[in-house]
Amino acid sequence: MITAIVLIKTSVDRIPEIAESIAALDSVSEVFSVTGTYDLIAMVRVAQHEDLADVIPGRISRIEGVEATDTHVAFRTYSQHDLEAAFSIGLDA
Repeated sequence: MITAIVLIKTSVDRIPEIAESIAALDSVSEVFSVTGTYDLIAMVRVAQHEDLADVIPGRISRIEGVEATDTHVAFRTYSQHDLEAAFSIGLDA
């Protein structure tokens, strides 16, 4: 599984509709409305690297009101559970 974090600039007056359109895409697991330089962040999960082209420039960028995207591909995922296991020294409370 390949995970990409997509930072998205949108038409500010259409953020809710654009977020809903992006969230409805099959490979998008979450969409967050955020503060800062970007308006939305989408979590995209695909089976193969080539699939990112279908989802990001192929679908997300074509949604009316999406002005720009900046994509970051994750090398490794660390969940809270993984971090606790990695830093555990084997002591039981």
